[in-house]
Amino acid sequence: MSGSLDVTAPATIDRMRPSDVSLVVAIDATSEGSSAWDETQLRGELERSWAHLWVARTHEVPVAFVATWHVADELHVLNVATHAAHRRRGHARRLLEHAIEFAAQQRVRLVLLEVRRSNTAAIGLYRQFGFVAMGVRERYYGDGEDAVEMLLRLDELGRPVPSRDEVTLG
Repeated sequence: MSGSLDVTAPATIDRMRPSDVSLVVAIDATSEGSSAWDETQLRGELERSWAHLWVARTHEVPVAFVATWHVADELHVLNVATHAAHRRRGHARRLLEHAIEFAAQQRVRLVLLEVRRSNTAAIGLYRQFGFVAMGVRERYYGDGEDAVEMLLRLDELGRPVPSRDEVTLG
């Protein structure tokens, strides 16, 4: 991805396309807490009926993405990442807003995700949406770091239900 793109241009949100896969894999590979998807895995996600993947585009080029699974009355956020040159521009926030709006439209009750315990910026962003810490998975990641399990409850109208942490992150 070229560093010459205008990082101040507004992004549009739409579905990830097969033509986006190589750029999205590159974004994922350089993000904190990378899931290390390869192109074959990501193309497989695009084929799953329960997988919903969106990108933020600037000048038609993906600069951030979110990957989710919609299973029964839950939405699982698998990954959110932004290209390094486009961070702090609100792309992850807009993608999460889009995913939560989708969840509300689908009458989802729970939005779930895991995040590295050290990723305080992401945890702070999730908390702004109403996510709470519901558990810790010790040594969850390949490097031995813990994952914080986070949860957002939605009411029957798709509004966040105020909740409290079930575990202390200290």
